[in-house]
Amino acid sequence: MGGELFEDLPPLAAPPSSANVSPVIPTEISPAPPLPPPPPALKSALKRAKPPTESQPETSAPEKKRLRFKTTTDASETQVIEAMKKIALHIKNTSKFSKASKLALQLIQAGSVKPATSDHFFAILEAAMSSLSTCHEPSVRANYHELFTAAQDTIECFPKKQQTMITTWTMRAVVANDLFTDDSFVFSKATNRIKETISNLPVATEDDDGEEAAALKEKTEAANEEAETADNKEESDPFGLDDLIPSTSTGKRVTPTKSRKGQEEETKRCLRSQREALISCLEIAANRYKTPWCQTAIDILVKHAFDNVSRFTSCQRDAIEKLWASVRDQQVRRKQGKSVSGKLDVNAFEHLQQKYANEKISIRRAVGGSGDRKCQQWLG
Repeated sequence: MGGELFEDLPPLAAPPSSANVSPVIPTEISPAPPLPPPPPALKSALKRAKPPTESQPETSAPEKKRLRFKTTTDASETQVIEAMKKIALHIKNTSKFSKASKLALQLIQAGSVKPATSDHFFAILEAAMSSLSTCHEPSVRANYHELFTAAQDTIECFPKKQQTMITTWTMRAVVANDLFTDDSFVFSKATNRIKETISNLPVATEDDDGEEAAALKEKTEAANEEAETADNKEESDPFGLDDLIPSTSTGKRVTPTKSRKGQEEETKRCLRSQREALISCLEIAANRYKTPWCQTAIDILVKHAFDNVSRFTSCQRDAIEKLWASVRDQQVRRKQGKSVSGKLDVNAFEHLQQKYANEKISIRRAVGGSGDRKCQQWLG
């Protein structure tokens, strides 16, 4: 059985004979050529290798959650109204106007000014214009310009009566502030807008004159009463507790006749405010008459107001006539060669020519600098 196991194997190979093996001849080993010297070590190579960053084990570890803050918030209508009420309280203060106006701009940019919230935003603009002269102060002039320019984009959300008032306030906050510019293009654009608004005014009547006189009288009396009530309130209520007590007065019923009269009075008040804003613009433009490049535009503006003087009330007509007389006098002075200050209207070259007319200056530069011509014979 042992023979059957090895039957399929091939036969054994014959051992190699000594005749077929070639003798091994020893060969001399040549010495290896010398290696070149190593390059000088760089300073960067001498630095220690940076330790492995911690980012490598983080690849295997699960990623950590990152905090992300929202740049915009989806505020509800109630929150927007509360924010508008707070802004209206602080925007009256000149020192806080810059911050409050930026918050109001954010409400406009976020699209929070809608017909449902337009009354509260109108309260912000009304509080901002509570003092009509504040909008022309240099510290807040740019903020007023930016706020009321942005408010024009949302004017469709307001009722017609409020739109008229916003347009009137824009005349003071935007157009009148453009008259303070150093850009002749902006100044000319502002004067053209004022002329267009003057042309759209209705002709003033005797009723308008009487209402203007009554309004001036009411303003004077109201100012006196406010001063007296403020003094009395400090004496009777030094801690201001009366404001915390809710009023128990009941609202009166408004009839259609009264509402109609109220609308007419509101329209007349808006028209009166618009005329006053235009007079303010004319006064600001007249104060810039000393600037040479403003004079031509101011001449045209005042002439246009004088031609349409019938669209203003009696007191305003007197102011426009005085302004036109002053401008016409300045035009005559300029034709005679005199400037606004009364001195001769000369340019820079004529000024230097007049300055050095009597100076002793030699025509030969450094030679005889005092003009005594002592070296004239030596020069031949």
